[in-house]
Amino acid sequence: MEQYRIEKNALTPEVYERLREKVSLQHYEREDVEEALAHTLFSVVVKEGEIPVGIGRIVGDGKIVFFIKDVVVEPKKQHCGIGRMIMEELMCYIREHGCRNAYAGLMALTGKEGFYEKFGFRIRPYDGQGSGMTQLVNQDLPV
Repeated sequence: MEQYRIEKNALTPEVYERLREKVSLQHYEREDVEEALAHTLFSVVVKEGEIPVGIGRIVGDGKIVFFIKDVVVEPKKQHCGIGRMIMEELMCYIREHGCRNAYAGLMALTGKEGFYEKFGFRIRPYDGQGSGMTQLVNQDLPV
């Protein structure tokens, strides 16, 4: 079995951009990535040797609201337990820093909802909770 290790708060713009590109996620300008990462509450980078193969981060207010973002695993390393490692570390951070009844949220990619259900997340709507909603702001519009 391959050895993976977690580095806390080691997410760099280069690693962020490279792994997101490998799974065809939205590209952002470097200066925007740098500023976003500067406002991250907590991040993890999973490495195989010295090579980053997975990332995840948390944004929020650090007490009541936590939002999990950018859980990304190198395509060739998916289904090796790396995503589980990332989520366990992120959830540990939230449990340690969140107040009683803290809110943890995320937006799963289509077809990935079952993965997050393993960590206690529920698909909305459900009793007492309406639909999750999103909006892309300042998006590139077709000409």
